[in-house]
Order: sequence, then structure tokens, then C-alpha cells
Amino acid sequence: MSVTGGGRVAVKALLFAGETRVFGPGKADLLAAIDRTGSISAAARTLGLSYRRAWLLVDAMNRDFGEPLVATASTGATLSDAGRAALAAYRRLEAAVSDAADVAGGELLAMLAPRST
Repeated sequence: MSVTGGGRVAVKALLFAGETRVFGPGKADLLAAIDRTGSISAAARTLGLSYRRAWLLVDAMNRDFGEPLVATASTGATLSDAGRAALAAYRRLEAAVSDAADVAGGELLAMLAPRST
């Protein structure tokens, strides 16, 4: 949300299993990039990640969820049905969190003193 004077509310949705963060915007973006590129290495490049970091994130997601989210082969990588479902569910969660933050955050932003630019 943006208001006069440049105020805005920014939130991110994080999924935890116990104390362990298992999913958030970075992993969602990685899944989306893998879906677009068909490759973990290409996805990593587009996101500015090392291949090792991207691979470790994929490996963690595949372990953390009931079904693997990414299927790998010598020809590349694809999202499984579970991966597509997880990404879609996360994007819906992001939208809901953003909408709620716009409403609640708008109240706080309205209380801010005007700023000169």
C-alpha cells in the first residue's frame, strides 16, 4: 500500500513447521523460476543464487513437504503436481496477507506525520 508522502506497508508470509522456516517468498520464487526455465541452474541464475544454494533449497523443500515439489532428471527440472499446488497456495496466502496488511496498515499510515520530499 502506498500513501501520500511515500508510506507503504510491506509484509511477507512465512510458513514454519515448529521452529523451522520451511517456505517463504524466496522458495516460492525459486519454484516459479524452475517452472519457467525447466532447470534449477537456470532458475538460480535468474534469481542471482548459486546453483548449490538453489539445489539445497530444492532438496529442503522436497524433504519438508509430503511429496517432492520438484522432479529432477538429466534433462532438467519440473514442478510436480504437489509443487504447482504448493506454489499456487502460497501465492493465494501472499495475496490474503497483503490485502489484510493494506487495511490494517492503512490505519497506521494515516497516523504518520507528513514528510517533505
